[in-house]
Amino acid sequence: MTSDTSTSRPSVVRTRSPRPLNSRPRHRGRRIVSQVLLTLVGLLFLMPLVWMVASSLKSGGEVFSTPPKLLGDHLLFGNYSEAANYLPFGRFMLNTLFVAIAGTLITLVTSAMSAYAFARLRFRFREQVFLLYLGTLMVPQEVVVVPMFLIMKELGWVNSFQALILPWAFTAFGTFLLRQFFLTIPLELEEAAKIDGAGHWRILTAVIVPIAAPAFAVLAVFTFIGYWNSFLWPLIITNDTSTTTVPLGLNLFLGQNGQEWQLLMAAATISMAPTVLLVLVLQKYLVRGIALSGLGGR
Repeated sequence: MTSDTSTSRPSVVRTRSPRPLNSRPRHRGRRIVSQVLLTLVGLLFLMPLVWMVASSLKSGGEVFSTPPKLLGDHLLFGNYSEAANYLPFGRFMLNTLFVAIAGTLITLVTSAMSAYAFARLRFRFREQVFLLYLGTLMVPQEVVVVPMFLIMKELGWVNSFQALILPWAFTAFGTFLLRQFFLTIPLELEEAAKIDGAGHWRILTAVIVPIAAPAFAVLAVFTFIGYWNSFLWPLIITNDTSTTTVPLGLNLFLGQNGQEWQLLMAAATISMAPTVLLVLVLQKYLVRGIALSGLGGR
């Protein structure tokens, strides 16, 4: 006679501990506080821009009125046309637009090629050369403007557009930004392209560049704004209105003919339009590009 000696294991039921009732209101309160603080910080950064636009619509005597007023007695939209006629500001805008667009395009091309070389090609002392290349970021612009001016003088490029564009079109920052993004792209895509007979140039242009569009957008915005706001180098290398850029043109509103602050504010407001438009057009790529460009690595 056999006896059933099998025993059943008791079932263990795991239950989650109930969330405290006051945790949800506390989380909601923190979110509200953070949103209020971010709004205040955003308004703090916007105040100089709002004051600039408001001052561009005032008369000369109302810009520094006491007590200060945000808006004048009358909105003088004619200050914008007067600012354009006071100096050849339209020519300054075209000069800067040409320099910024050409410099940005050249920077994108050179940075893409050098970033691909440091990310994908295997050669001796690659990492050491890359670190040496990054070391140039620690050299301030003020240190290199004198030797750069002497080189431009020997080439006969003083007071020319190529002198405004080419010296800063080969940047280690762009190379580093794109290299970090290229390292996040799977190698399997390149191996598939090599099986189809693609070379390095076709892999770069047909495989890497379309995937890295967010990183290129970030680099394009930073480079365009850098060229657009450059003041020291154009001040040194140019001395003619035919090549004067916007930052130098804005400085001319405060000269021997008087200080036309309302016209300066109007011209500064106009000069912001291209950069704001560029950021708005590439806005959807910027967050993704900044988030992904520095995270990957092999």
